[in-house]
Formats: sequence, C-alpha cells, structure tokens
Amino acid sequence: MKKLILLLFVGLVACNSAKKATSNPNAKFTVENLGSLNAMEISQRYADANIEEGSEMYEEGTVERAYTILYPGTEDELHITWEDRGKSKIHDIRFSGNGQWKSDTGIDIGTTYTELTKMNGKDISFYGFGWDYSGAVLWNGGKLEKSGLRVFLSPENEPGNKYYGDHIIKASPGEIESMNLKVSSIMINYSI
Repeated sequence: MKKLILLLFVGLVACNSAKKATSNPNAKFTVENLGSLNAMEISQRYADANIEEGSEMYEEGTVERAYTILYPGTEDELHITWEDRGKSKIHDIRFSGNGQWKSDTGIDIGTTYTELTKMNGKDISFYGFGWDYSGAVLWNGGKLEKSGLRVFLSPENEPGNKYYGDHIIKASPGEIESMNLKVSSIMINYSI
C-alpha cells in the first residue's frame, strides 16, 4: 500500500512539473526574459536566430556600444545593445516587427492607444511624430512608469502638422481616435 501511495505521489509531481514546463510556450519571445542573459547565453538559447553582431554609435553619436541582432530581416528581428564590450550586461532591447516578441505587460506591436491607457491605469501622453523619439509615450505616474518600457506610437491615419516635432501632443479624445494610434516600436531599458 505504501508503495502504491508513493507511486501515485511521484506520478502527480511529475505531471505537475511537466505542466509547469509547458505552461508558457511563448516565454521564448517575452523580452523581459532576456534581461539577465549575457551574449553567450543568448546565442545558446536562440541558436536558430541567425545572430548578427557588431558595434555602432548611439546616444546621438556620443557612445559606442556593441549590439546583437536576433532574427535579422524577419518580423521577429530584435536589437540588443550591450552595456559593455564583453556583452555581459544588456543596456536595452528594441523591436518593431509584428512578430512573436511581446512584453510581460501584454504590450506588443499593434497595441492601441486606448489599450495602453487601460494597461497603465492612468492617461498617457506622447511626443510628436517625425523625429528621433517620434511617438514616445510618457506613463505619467501610471502602473507602467517603473517598468523600464519605452513605447512608441505611430498614427495609422495621417495626422496634421501640429502633431509633428519635439513636443508633447495636446489632442482631444476625438483627434486621438481619428489618428488611430498603435504601438509601432517597443524598447526595454535595463540601464535605469
């Protein structure tokens, strides 16, 4: 009898472990899961990613950083910028393809302005279009303020001239709705 109970217990534990291992099949494409990895761990975990590497000037040409690109030229293309030349600590991650990548928050490419506001639990603001930080979202002290996420919106419908440039946009709900704003790029910053 004891052997039967032990056998049943082991079977239940094994079934539960298998369930945990497969409970989130999309974890591979959740950006927050990359944050603690170094370049070697990423190349092992994403062996199918056709990885490209190099270095480039960032922050308006003031800082040279190493970078890694996963799945280049595909909808799953993802850019990793490194804090150090040894690629042991991620500075930031960016993606803009409508592929499998997403955030733990539920934000992905195509998330609407209304959905973002709801996820944030507070009204959001955004910068004008047509410059380096085009459509950058401000969380305004909402739930996503300390998430490290930088989200960029793009209008599906052409906005008027007043919506372009380096300034926070002041628009009515009707004007925002008519632009049909959606997330076009996501960045998670690990250096803050």
